[in-house]
Amino acid sequence: MTGERPQLPPFAALRAFEAVGRLGGIRRAAQALGLDHAVVSRHLRALEMHLGVQLVHRAKGSVALTAQGARFLGRISPAIAELTNAAAGLMQDGAERRLRIWCIPGLASAWLTSRLESFHAANPDIELELQSSHQSPDFTRYEADADIGYVAGNERVTAAVTTGGVRRLELARPPVLAVASPGLIATLPPVREAADLLCVPLLHEEDDTQWYQWLSAYGVQLSRPLRGPRLWPAQITLEAARRGQGVALANRLLLAEDLAAGRLAVAWPAAGVSTEVALGSYVFTARADRWQSCGVSRFRRWLRSTMAGAGR
Repeated sequence: MTGERPQLPPFAALRAFEAVGRLGGIRRAAQALGLDHAVVSRHLRALEMHLGVQLVHRAKGSVALTAQGARFLGRISPAIAELTNAAAGLMQDGAERRLRIWCIPGLASAWLTSRLESFHAANPDIELELQSSHQSPDFTRYEADADIGYVAGNERVTAAVTTGGVRRLELARPPVLAVASPGLIATLPPVREAADLLCVPLLHEEDDTQWYQWLSAYGVQLSRPLRGPRLWPAQITLEAARRGQGVALANRLLLAEDLAAGRLAVAWPAAGVSTEVALGSYVFTARADRWQSCGVSRFRRWLRSTMAGAGR
């Protein structure tokens, strides 16, 4: 015996097969790998020829793993993930000053972007990359260093918590206001209580859930559905409100610049009403093993400090 290991299949073929099995299709795998789907198909055939085993069933443009293919995927997928993480870990070690942040679009465009200059001024050695996305990053594949998301509901994240390899921290729980253009408000009947808003044109985002929860919190008895156009994402809803098309809901952080510039005005709660309703909170999430890294910790502290009391 020579002690030599059997010859490994080409890594490109292994990676293509793993992506097909994990994502459930050749086209999805091709998109994830940045390859043409025909190239992925050739890699699959080459791997099957190398191993002498059929790994996938092909029928009418779709593929399904054979029993042997499923077993093989179960063994190589963790290995490829470990190789990916090992390489990404080295790149992270060599790029400690590079910071990749994902953020939900509304906060990114209406609040965060205009304030990043102060972070850059205080941290000129940090190279920041900001990506706006409704999706959360896959931290196991190092898609981002941190994510800023919005968690709807009454759940409070009062301290940094480790769960599933990530840590989460509540940044702010801003109250939600009903707003419209000053011109539209001037034409509306007086809004003396929250229930009066049922007589004005309401602008919704994806559905009427936000309005329903907000009005219910003010004690308004409702029957669903609430009328009004659905305008999604939130940036479109607010733009419609600026143009006088109706009354929209948004939190104080997103409204700060519009209110200051006079593009929008508060329809409710009226001046002197102390009760304000919050429908969720902004939450900062990062890999637990990156939580105290230079870039993540500096950005987290800056973000919490900047958000503290903002829009109030």
